[in-house]
Order: sequence, then C-alpha cells, then structure tokens
Amino acid sequence: MAKAIPVEKNRNYTVDITGLTSEGLGVARIEGFTVFVEGALAAERAEIKIVKVLKSYAFGKLLRILKAADCRIEPSCGVVKRCGGCQLQHMSYEAQLKYKTLLVRDAVERIGGLKGAVVHDAIGMKDPWRYRNKAQFTVGMDKDVVIGFYANRSHEIINTSQCQIQDAVNDNVIQSVREFIKKYDISVYDEKTGKGLIRHIVTRKGFRTGEVMVCIVINGDSLPCGKALVEMLKSRIDGLKSVVLNINKAKTNVILGSRNIVIFGEEAIYDYIGEYKFRISPLSFFQVNPVQTEILYGKAMEYADLKGNETVFDAYCGIGTISLFLSKKAKKVYGIEIVPEAINNAKENAKLNGVDNVEFLVGESETVIPELYGKGIKADAIVVDPPRKGCDEKLLEVIAEMGPEKVVYVSCNPATLARDLKYLSERGYGVREIQPVDMFPHTGHVESCVLITRDEK
Repeated sequence: MAKAIPVEKNRNYTVDITGLTSEGLGVARIEGFTVFVEGALAAERAEIKIVKVLKSYAFGKLLRILKAADCRIEPSCGVVKRCGGCQLQHMSYEAQLKYKTLLVRDAVERIGGLKGAVVHDAIGMKDPWRYRNKAQFTVGMDKDVVIGFYANRSHEIINTSQCQIQDAVNDNVIQSVREFIKKYDISVYDEKTGKGLIRHIVTRKGFRTGEVMVCIVINGDSLPCGKALVEMLKSRIDGLKSVVLNINKAKTNVILGSRNIVIFGEEAIYDYIGEYKFRISPLSFFQVNPVQTEILYGKAMEYADLKGNETVFDAYCGIGTISLFLSKKAKKVYGIEIVPEAINNAKENAKLNGVDNVEFLVGESETVIPELYGKGIKADAIVVDPPRKGCDEKLLEVIAEMGPEKVVYVSCNPATLARDLKYLSERGYGVREIQPVDMFPHTGHVESCVLITRDEK
C-alpha cells in the first residue's frame, strides 16, 4: 500500500529550508516529503502554503519568513517576486557565488561520482548588474499594453519599465515601443487567438562598440507607421544602428521567425570578444555577458594550452567564437555546428578577422567528428560547448576512441556536465580541474570550464 502524502493543498505549514535546487528553489521536507519553495533560502524557517501536490513532491508558496538566512537581502527590483527572470536577487552576491560553486561540486560528486574533484570558487563580476547585451521582451495586452517577461511557470506577462540585469538602453526601447503602440493604435499579439501584430521586442547592444539593434517581432508582413517608430528610436537611443522587423506568423512559443526586413540601418551590428570582431544579426547566437565571456574563453585557452602545432576540434561551435580564439595558437581548427546559419556566420567572422586556419563544417558533432576521424584527421585537443542537454553519447564515444590528449568542456548545465564527465572518466580520462564562471548573476544558472586529460597508462 502506497504511503499517504503528508501534505494537503491550500494548507499552511512551518518548515525549515535545508538547501536550494539548481533552479534556486528552497528545499524543505515535511515528514520526509519534499516541498519546493520559491524565494526561500537555505537555513531559513518559514511559513508556507502548499499550492501544488504531486506524487513525490509538492510546491509551497512563501508566506512569511520566521528566521531569515544571514545572506538574505532586499531585492532591488520591484517585480522580482513575480518575474521569472531572476531567481536569486534576494541572496547576497557573495552567497550566490558560493551557491553556484556548491552546485557544480555537488553535481560532479553526486551524479558524476567524482569524489574530491578540484572545483575552484566561481568567478564573479565586480559589478553584477546591467550585464546582458541581449534582451527579449514579450508584448501583450491587459486593458493596457504590457511589455516584460513571463512569470515563473506561466505565460503571464509581468509588465516592466526596466530590467536591472539588461543593458540600460532597454529602458528607452520599452518606453518608446509602448508609446508607439498607443499613439498609432497598433495591435499586439494574443497567443490564445493567434491574432494581433507585435509579439516581441528583441534588442542587442555591442559591449565594446556601443552599437544597438532593435528587432520587432511581428505576426504579419509589415508594420504600420514603421517610419515613425524609427524616428522615435533614433531620437532617443544613442548608437542605434539597426531596426529590423522579424516575421513570425506561426502559432508557436519560438520567439524569432526566419525572415527579417530591415527598416533602418543594417541587418547586423558588430562587437568584440577579446581581439576578435563578430557580426551579430537578429538570429545569431552570441554570449549575452561579454565581460564574463572573455574570462570563460580565457580559461578555455589556458586549459587547452596550445603550442602552435595542434589540430583542434571545436564541437558545437556556434558562430565560431571559441574557434577563433583557438585559431591563434593552433595549427588547424575544425568547428562543427548543426545550424547552417550559425556556420555561415562563423565563416563570415573568420573572414572578418583574417583567420584562415579554421574550417567550419555543418552537421551533428557526433556525425562529423567520426567522419573526420575516419579520414585520418585526428584531434590533439577537443573543445566541446554543448547545449544544456550535454554531449551526445556518440560524440563521447568517438572522443574516447580517438584519445586526444586533452578535452576542454565548456558547460551551461552542471547535471549533464557531471554525467558526461562520468562517461569519460570511465574510459581513460581524468578530470583535472573545474572552473565555474558566473555568466548570469542573480539567476540560478552557472557556466563551467573543465580540463580533462587522458590518464597515463
């Protein structure tokens, strides 16, 4: 007979918070039954209300803090409790870094089985605010125009006039588009009916160049009074280089469509990471925290420790950012990426920077790399920077078979990182050191750079 669940929906409980999840949720237990509490911190006692009960866990709403953690601070954003953008603004930044270090260490030990692995303290930012060079705002209507981010686990748009982790240029963009919609009576998209014109606002800003792009995602082929919007943006935004309409008429949660129409300036802006210049279009992937990206890539270069005569594979290379960094000290770099548009951008970026020792190939890394290996092209070092789901097992299999001296793993997900490190450690590789880098302050996300070398026989 199944054990009865010891909590009831809509009932209040007093709980002790024993830890935090990888999403920043507080963890409590009631008679051994796990309850997740948004906004709670480890070492706190709180009164909560159970709002959702599942078979093996429940969610509780934080009602009152009875004993606060030493690291608790007052969030600086007025909508942080409702907005899904930041999960940790109520935690001091010093504590956030300790939490993220522990998050990586715990995953590596618990999931990867790598007891005693060297996990350095997470590298943070001197100023962990206004760091994002890309923003994606959803536009909707609730008696009046609402522009902002979705609430946690919902599609309710939390109206905002500013976001403290986005570049300050967005404050002007939001206000300008809001005024434009009202003045010219422009319809906004309703995801329930699939009707309405303006769906999202996507902005990009060059950290080094100061160039700004504003992309209006529309459910149509044109924007009425678009010239008026351009003039409004030109008068208010320093560095405006591009205003683009992105066409997305599909009833989907995907933000961007595949077609762009430039209504001012150029289709792309430019920015730098280190000494390398990159062309950034509305559809380009580009790291959103340029300050920490240089630290992360610098650590990857340090771990690769290239001498100038190596062949390097860069799996999941995106638009070629890491590949170009590697090219400076490698004999030859092969960048592999499944997205054709990203490879086109990578080739453009190589040409833009006069780099001629990198070859970019379209395809799945787990398919292309075995093909290269089959042709007798063997890597001395492999860099992998996979999506959150981690590396495909076929890729890890060919890495182990090929046996490069070094693997540098750049990860955005401690759990899948740990899983993949376990696979490689069971096949002749040792994890030498792990450096977490805080790319996303005030959120539960953390990146890591890992040095993996072949064990001596």
